[in-house]
Parts: sequence; structure tokens; C-alpha cells
Amino acid sequence: MPLLTDPAGIAGLVVREVRSGARDGEATRIAVARRSYPTDQADLWDALTNSARIPRWFLPVSGELEIGGRYQLEGNANGVIEECEAPRRFAVTWEMGPRVSWLTVTLSPSGDGTLLQLEHEAPVDPEFWAQYGPGAVGVGWDLALMGLGLHLASSAVLDPAEVLTFHTTPEGIAFIRTAAEGWADAAVADGDDPTAAITAANQTITFYTTEPEDGAES
Repeated sequence: MPLLTDPAGIAGLVVREVRSGARDGEATRIAVARRSYPTDQADLWDALTNSARIPRWFLPVSGELEIGGRYQLEGNANGVIEECEAPRRFAVTWEMGPRVSWLTVTLSPSGDGTLLQLEHEAPVDPEFWAQYGPGAVGVGWDLALMGLGLHLASSAVLDPAEVLTFHTTPEGIAFIRTAAEGWADAAVADGDDPTAAITAANQTITFYTTEPEDGAES
């Protein structure tokens, strides 16, 4: 991964928001991340939706990449493509085992570049939320948006080995800390208790930056 000379500053490029919602009568929380990129809307759309380009900054993807089709991210989520309005918006289900949540990405012109807004909506698991807050999902998206920015800036193909160890580097830890604290602030703005939000952020930081012990069960 290209060297980050200012990891906290890069994490600060993301504007974070947490919303309370509902879907089919069930309470949800929505993590919203916004970041502007210095490229045109067509190029950003291509980076997000071109199956040959996505692995350069995220994960290999397979499946039927059309409305109603199922996608599979290698070693990660799968789901159904529910909406696709090129080059403006797409929406998919985000399925991890039995857990289903919903992801929507919207692009719009912004100055000399393009604003990306990502919304990840999930049913509320009170125990999990108390433990990690929005940072559990939010920090993961921060890392993806960082990778996207590095790719767009230089057409770089991220080295998977470097990506896998980034969270253990001083730069990676600084990035994750800034992102998790930003998600805590967003949760407080949506009504969460400040002390609980800070505790959840610290637990999120530990989760993302601590290597599992050898022999530990997954």
C-alpha cells in the first residue's frame, strides 16, 4: 500500500453521519459516509462498478452484475443488486451469513470532482451496538474509501499483502483511531450516550488493530 504520510488527515476526508431508521417495522441504524474524489463522475462510477477494476482497490467480485443478479465479494459479503442508475446510484443487499443489511451508493458532482455518499443500513442488535457502535461497519468502509482514493490518485493496484498488514502499522493504527472516533462523534450526534460511544469506539479500535492469537478459534 502506498505510504500514508498523513493517515489521520486522510481519515478526516470522510464526513460521517449516523441515522436512526426503520425497515419493515424493524428498527435500524444507518452509517453514512461521504467523501469527495478529484475525478469525474464517469470515472468514479467505473471504479465502483467495473468488475475488472474493483479488485484493484477492494476485493475480487463475481456473479451477475445487473439488476436482480447476485454478486459475491471474495471472502466477504454477497447479495442482490436491487437498483442501478448509471452513473448516479446503485443499491444492493449486503449479506453475511444469516445477517442481511442494505448498501446504497450515490454519486453527484462536487466542485472539480465527485461526491460519493455511502449508506449502510442494518437492523439494530443492541448488544453488538453497545459493544462496537457504528465503527464496526464504518471503519471497514473508511478503509475501503481510502483504498479507492489511492487507486484513483495513481491508478495503483493495491498489494493484497500490504492491505492485510496495514492495520498493524503505525499509519494504519492512526487511520483506524481517527475513523473510529469520528464514528463515535456521529453516534453521539444521533443521540447515543457519549461515554458509551467512546467505549464502543475504543473497542472497535482494538478489534481492528489487534492480531488474533495463534491457534485462536475464528
